[in-house]
Amino acid sequence: MIKKVLFIVSALFLTTYLAFAVIFLNPKVNTEEKCDRLQIEVVHASGSSCLNEAQMKQFLQTAHLNPVGKNRSEIDLEAIEKTLKENKLIKKVEAYKAVDGTVRIKVYPRTPVLRVMAEKNYYLDEEGETMPVPAGSAAYIPLATGNISEAYARNQLYAFVLFLQKNKFWDSQITQINVLPDRDIELITRVGDHRILLGKIEDHEENLDKLKLFYEKGLNKTGWNRYSVINLKYKNQIVCTKRE
Repeated sequence: MIKKVLFIVSALFLTTYLAFAVIFLNPKVNTEEKCDRLQIEVVHASGSSCLNEAQMKQFLQTAHLNPVGKNRSEIDLEAIEKTLKENKLIKKVEAYKAVDGTVRIKVYPRTPVLRVMAEKNYYLDEEGETMPVPAGSAAYIPLATGNISEAYARNQLYAFVLFLQKNKFWDSQITQINVLPDRDIELITRVGDHRILLGKIEDHEENLDKLKLFYEKGLNKTGWNRYSVINLKYKNQIVCTKRE
């Protein structure tokens, strides 16, 4: 009986304390308090991004959605998120009001992994989707040129670039991918004054393994600028053209 009474008293005490905490200890938000600060964080998960905080503030200013100076009740977070997500460079937006009067916005940009300059000029992002190239953009990623349709870029070239990204050596070595009219691939490298005829893109892994072995066993001894063309198209052999 005594235990039961103690349990009831404890429960009543806990309930009273929680009610007191909710009512008196939690800070009250004044909906008429003005927003005096806007804080925007552009979250760069990896790779290159074309966005910064100043651009985001300008987007909001142009859309008349800058929350600074407005009452909390007038700030439409949903409209802010929707407007920013209309920008094709942005993947996700999170906006919320802090108790201190600050509006905080997290912007998650799309990350370009390949720039395509063919019939159209665009980026491919990390999910293989196309995105525009903003003015003044300087993303340090491979460039693809030549006979490229959008479907070919989003499938074959995208898979090839993902392979390069997973290999530190090739990711730093290959700067340009040129697609020839017969869909053979020509590579331009960062080190070595030569062109690489890779062959069909479907054979890229086998042929790049063959090229790396040639780098290690051959060019490291003869010099990286001895040849103008290194042809990997043929099975089990490498055909080189000497520089004149």
